[in-house]
Amino acid sequence: MGLSVIPFIIAQFPKMLKTHHGQRLAVLLALITSFLLVLSYCLYQVFQPWIQRRKLAYAKHKHVISGILRHAQMQALGRLLNDDGTPNEDVIRKLFRKIDIDDSGNLSHSELHALIVGINFEELDFDKMDAVDKVMNDFDTSRNDVLEEDEFVQGMKKWLNEAKRTVPASGAFSNKFINEFHERTRQEHAQLIDKSDEAVESVENPGWCIAKAVGFLLLGAAIAAAFADPLVDAVHNFSNATHIPSFFISFIALPLATNSSEAVSAIIFASRKKQRTCSLTFSEVYGGVTMNNTLCLGVFLALIYFRNLTWDFSSEVLIILVVCVIMALFTSFRTTFPLWTCLIAYMLYPLSLVIVYILDYVFGWS
Repeated sequence: MGLSVIPFIIAQFPKMLKTHHGQRLAVLLALITSFLLVLSYCLYQVFQPWIQRRKLAYAKHKHVISGILRHAQMQALGRLLNDDGTPNEDVIRKLFRKIDIDDSGNLSHSELHALIVGINFEELDFDKMDAVDKVMNDFDTSRNDVLEEDEFVQGMKKWLNEAKRTVPASGAFSNKFINEFHERTRQEHAQLIDKSDEAVESVENPGWCIAKAVGFLLLGAAIAAAFADPLVDAVHNFSNATHIPSFFISFIALPLATNSSEAVSAIIFASRKKQRTCSLTFSEVYGGVTMNNTLCLGVFLALIYFRNLTWDFSSEVLIILVVCVIMALFTSFRTTFPLWTCLIAYMLYPLSLVIVYILDYVFGWS
């Protein structure tokens, strides 16, 4: 959603430089960028299930590794991390020798399988052999299908450093530190499991679904292009007939009408008060904004370019940039949203109307 404001910046660039040269080229570049972003967004939606499966597989692997670290702590072999946070190689080598049942100097698939089976993963149901293969692939840098002691030490040190990045520690790295890392990985896996039900659900005949979606996009773009000019005339005529400034019709009445379907859909999802449906609500909002900033803008820019019109929307562009950037930054650093956060989003709408009105009618920007 944040990236979708790039075409606005490109189109507005000559205005920011206060020059009339290159305005038509800027509109063309913004037009091309808009449709490239539409294509990128559509491709992301197509590949999102694959991305979600990769995330889930990595979270599961991370949780298995954290279980191995916790198991080493519980076996009273010693602390895996020294007071300064550096990995304790002596303890890691003790763990290796304990897992190496046949004293061969390396770990086989069967020995890793025995280790993972012996670890209590009550909250996680997974294929043990698949977990063994992933651990072997992660640690076995020589690719000889066995884990040598140095490879095991280096692999464990890598994941201990990952634990230090995941769990902020202050002071000494106690046994509780590893337990907290294990709990964090369990929570990450649980959250992805909750999201994966709708994200990785298999679709019958995906080729037909993609073709239908592309068809609807093209049809929507064609309708928008065909009715854009008559809509402007209708707004202008309605404004003259009712003596209501076109500003209020364009920025208050029309947005409520054109975005009503997304609003109703989002409210229905949110009213179920479940984590998955709340996630769908945010996806609905982000998707609506992204498509408005890319596909709808692309159609508008195409009309401006091919009919050789003038791009003069400085105040509107400024507000779109401010609102999208604020919400993009605000939501990029949070995964949960308390009730008070909605007040910020709500206040941006009337604030935007006031600023656009002042810039247009007081300072004469457009």
